[in-house]
Amino acid sequence: MNFSELYGRYAQDVYRFALYLCGSEFLAEDLTSETFVHAMCGPTDLRLGTVKAYLFAITRNLYRDHVARQGRMVASGSLPERPDPRPGPEASAQDRQELQKTLRVVQTLPEHEREALLLALDGDLSYEEIGRILGCSLTAVKVRIHRARLSLKAELQERSSVCKT
Repeated sequence: MNFSELYGRYAQDVYRFALYLCGSEFLAEDLTSETFVHAMCGPTDLRLGTVKAYLFAITRNLYRDHVARQGRMVASGSLPERPDPRPGPEASAQDRQELQKTLRVVQTLPEHEREALLLALDGDLSYEEIGRILGCSLTAVKVRIHRARLSLKAELQERSSVCKT
């Protein structure tokens, strides 16, 4: 598979994963491009069955390196607003607020839970592949995802009930 095919097939998935990891559109673009540079210049041959998992692992490691260099997490206030195809400014504003709230809550999850949840939400990776990316057992992956979902649900419900009162 040549670079153009590899990039065309996986760039959007890598970008989305990077965006949800870091919360910054600009950093996600940088992580995406760096991921493909590392993949093409890396010492290993790409196996077609594991390319996506390999690219996600590179993205995750690049993000961790960035966080270690910065010594802090990227602020979620710079998250891009997603375009809303539905008419009506009230519905659009409400949807953007919900998305921002959800992304802020995702950013508060412990890093190991957030990574596992985001990889699982992609849907193309098995739990075994997620375990290889994260360097943990299948059981640990299942526990991390379960805890992340519970935490996310509880926090969103708590924030909704606070807003209603």
